[in-house]
Amino acid sequence: MKIPKAIQNMIEAFERLPGIGPKTAARLTFYLLNVPETERTLLGQAVLELGKKTRICERCFNICEAVLCEVCTDDTRDQGTVCVVEDPLDLIAFEKTGKYLGLYHVLGGAISPLEHIGPEDLKIAELITRLKPLAISQQPVVKEIILATNPSLEGEATAMYIKKLIEPLGVKITRIARGIPTGGDLEYADELTLTKSLEGRQEF
Repeated sequence: MKIPKAIQNMIEAFERLPGIGPKTAARLTFYLLNVPETERTLLGQAVLELGKKTRICERCFNICEAVLCEVCTDDTRDQGTVCVVEDPLDLIAFEKTGKYLGLYHVLGGAISPLEHIGPEDLKIAELITRLKPLAISQQPVVKEIILATNPSLEGEATAMYIKKLIEPLGVKITRIARGIPTGGDLEYADELTLTKSLEGRQEF
């Protein structure tokens, strides 16, 4: 039996998503095939608006709707602490704890030679740029950088690389504590684990 082209195209589109295999892609496709047309329309509109109505924050590189994200424009946040994370999902995970009240810097990934991702492919240079003018002024606004990359080989390598660049600037550098299991992803950690990892951070 030949599968209709529209169905095959939808299955292949789902398969391109991370974590979606052929069977799951097929189930999702046939689920959408049986829902009311209004449901499919809403999904299609949501996908289109995802690109049209979102942008990258020009300061921390979080996902937002304006030039700067809500965190960067919030004057009540601690301007002296910047938490460095790999992606926006990690930022959201920290925000859910309600315990971290500083700023963020989203790298856009981690150094991974196997995937051909080097330091130049991440927002590391932009992080240093955020710190350099402040460090030269004798009165740095940013007093602490929290390296909150994932506790994986790639995350550790990225943290070490950033540490070497920041050390000459005289800014305090800490690493989140080992409340996060090695090899795990921050986005899957619960609020209590993330809170404990923040509270137990140490000099790096």
